[in-house]
Amino acid sequence: MSRQYFGTDGIRGRVGQSPMTPEFALKLGWAAGCVLAKTPGARVLVGKDTRRSGYLFESALEAGLAAAGVETYLLGPLPTPAVAYLTRALRAQAGVVISASHNLHFDNGVKFFSGEGDKLSDQLEEEIESYLERDIVCVPPESMGRARRIDDAQGRYIEFCKGAFAGDSLRGLKLVVDCAHGAAYRVAPAVFAELGAQVVSIGVSPNGLNINEDCGSTHLEALKAAVAHHRADIGIALDGDGDRCLMVRADGRSVDGDEILYVLARQRQLSGSLRGPVIGTVMSNYGLERAFAGHGIAFERAAVGDRYVLERLRATGGIIGGETSGHTICLDRARTGDGIITALQVLEAMQIQGLSLAELVQGMAKLPQVLLNVPVTGKAKPLLEHALVLAEATEVEKWLAGRGRLLLRASGTEPVLRVMVEANDPDDANKAAERLATAVRQAAAASAA
Repeated sequence: MSRQYFGTDGIRGRVGQSPMTPEFALKLGWAAGCVLAKTPGARVLVGKDTRRSGYLFESALEAGLAAAGVETYLLGPLPTPAVAYLTRALRAQAGVVISASHNLHFDNGVKFFSGEGDKLSDQLEEEIESYLERDIVCVPPESMGRARRIDDAQGRYIEFCKGAFAGDSLRGLKLVVDCAHGAAYRVAPAVFAELGAQVVSIGVSPNGLNINEDCGSTHLEALKAAVAHHRADIGIALDGDGDRCLMVRADGRSVDGDEILYVLARQRQLSGSLRGPVIGTVMSNYGLERAFAGHGIAFERAAVGDRYVLERLRATGGIIGGETSGHTICLDRARTGDGIITALQVLEAMQIQGLSLAELVQGMAKLPQVLLNVPVTGKAKPLLEHALVLAEATEVEKWLAGRGRLLLRASGTEPVLRVMVEANDPDDANKAAERLATAVRQAAAASAA
């Protein structure tokens, strides 16, 4: 059964447009309640980020869950990984997060966690979608669910994050923490401050409309300026729902998810705690793969999306994986990607090795990357199998052998085929990308003729 609403990270869309409407959220709450909480008195936790539309969807989901006989525990604004942790810690049957992650305020979404704090399986998502085709049937009034707020949710999560830091205190470090005016705006500064760091907080004044706007992990300019102005040791950038982390060095250079993955894997290798392969994605820089090979660290690539990274980690027995965008998973510290815990792991590695962040990332040299979006008429995916594209890709792979790599991907949201090439020489990357883009255009023209 194909899923109509669930994508790789829950359900997401423009507020007021299908599927993100009040009517849909009401039915989604009921459908999820019917599937995830089939026992009397079942509890579901609901958290959200700081979007103004979060109030609307929180109320609608709560009503739907109540109609299914589910008790709703409202957490208020909290990072996505906090909801995953609390769902497990409080022994709830499921957790719900209302967020569109790194998107701007006019988008919103809903994602679910199982009682174990894991993302739902495809099978459960399909079952929820099957209920969306039915009419809502309320349980009897005496069986309807109630709603209550968990007042100590933030404190519980702060203590969990602090417990994931195995180093000494952070005294002597000055950090700038950019919370993207999002879900971590209260808890993230508190975690680092309570561990002893001097914290300068930015992106901590949400008004419901400014989430991710020119701030956070998708816009590092404000963080770089603040690190320079305050002469900080490190800048930490989270996204709107707090599961991504990118960083800025004291010299103002950014550190992406691939470099963070390198730092964390190397630290575990040095401590003897690294297990299984490190899992990246098809978009992870080739320089990361080469750096791991040089240190004898096994590395595998999964499809884009942190759920696929997590699936591969569990299949291989690995503990460290992530994406270039800053979704980093440390299964020896948390069950899902967590921006705050990721930052703490980097700070822990700095402390244990006695090195700066700039020194920690020196062992990984990123290759220059060229990304071209080639517009096509109709569907892009069939072009990946076109003879012209396959032939040119084969020739480019031979030409780049040992010096780089290529990736061709059809966009899932627009009629575009993405051409990505990495090579030691940026001129080689440009030439290879243009060759492939030309082949795509020729194949598209031939297919349309």
